Amino acid sequence: MNKVFIYYSLTGNGDVVADYFKKRGFDTEKVISKDKMPKNKALRILKGGFLATMEFETDIETPDINVKKYKEIIIGSPIWNSRLTPPINALLNELFLSEKRVTFVLYSASGTAPKAVKKINTLYPKSKVIVLKEPLKNKEELKKLDVINL
Repeated sequence: MNKVFIYYSLTGNGDVVADYFKKRGFDTEKVISKDKMPKNKALRILKGGFLATMEFETDIETPDINVKKYKEIIIGSPIWNSRLTPPINALLNELFLSEKRVTFVLYSASGTAPKAVKKINTLYPKSKVIVLKEPLKNKEELKKLDVINL
């Protein structure tokens, strides 16, 4: 298959989405942040929300991906304070995706992520955006992914 799901996951929601795609023949690559988040949930929310609000990028271990070989790229990101995560911000600046068909799969606990969707639509106006509400807890949310050409 000529499709890849590249994602970041801190709490497991992205891993559930990756399993969904892997079972359908997609290649999957996980982005690893070199900036470790606090184990305490409240501190993690504060730090992550601040970094996302400021649109920071974190150092990442970039997966060794030749995006030229893929017809479709799917980027997965948690939503922190209605924005993309710092590891995904860094990834988007490292990958050349302007000539690719890109779909974004966002996993959010609190809503529809309007600020992230607006940023994506500005950077990649031809892209699709799918927002899932906590797919780790709500497996039925994965059905929304069926609109991607499997």
